[in-house]
Amino acid sequence: MIKFDNVSKRYPGGHQALNQVNFELVDGEMAFLTGRSGAGKSTLLKLIMLMEKAQQGQVFVNGKNLNRMSPAQIPFYRRRIGVVFQDHQLLFDRNVFDNVALPLQIEGYPKHEADRRVRAALDKVGLLKKEKMLPITLSGGEQQRIGIARAVVNRPKILLADEPTGNLDPELAAEIMHLFEQFNQVGVSMLIASHDLSLITRLKHRILTLDKGRLIQDAYHTATVPGAGR
Repeated sequence: MIKFDNVSKRYPGGHQALNQVNFELVDGEMAFLTGRSGAGKSTLLKLIMLMEKAQQGQVFVNGKNLNRMSPAQIPFYRRRIGVVFQDHQLLFDRNVFDNVALPLQIEGYPKHEADRRVRAALDKVGLLKKEKMLPITLSGGEQQRIGIARAVVNRPKILLADEPTGNLDPELAAEIMHLFEQFNQVGVSMLIASHDLSLITRLKHRILTLDKGRLIQDAYHTATVPGAGR
């Protein structure tokens, strides 16, 4: 599903964001990416989203070598991946429904199909009754749920999240992670960047630890996928 083969990324100015990173995330797996600020977590996710490209090594997603993907192919590729950000990136002049519908509008879905998918996504995150409200009137946890609904509304096979609980209190953070687990249970592959070790170790999934751009630990906390624990 996702494979990093000896991947390195250096930014202009000499900063080595990633250094010879190797790992593979299999279909249907859920894993956490952790490490201190500046360890390379966001850069790794950006490589998967093709917001950046590696200077060395190969990144594969669904068997496709991202290094060989043309600029014309990138927009279609990105539509198959859901992304959740720490700061939500919501449009505060649009209501909850319209925020979630945005990816489907971009893809040109018929209105009746888009409406059905939006309401299904909002129901999944517990916000169906608030579809007409403006995001600014909702709590931080509810705003994050809007972002999650928007990320899954086109039913991606891969969901990436960059510090999705960084601005939430521990109880809300646990609720959001539980929601991610529910999506994983229906077959969505997930890679979640988080510095909250106290939370992610309790959830007992695979943890990839970065330090100064290197992958220093790759540990399974339970046998959640075929081959786990090897």
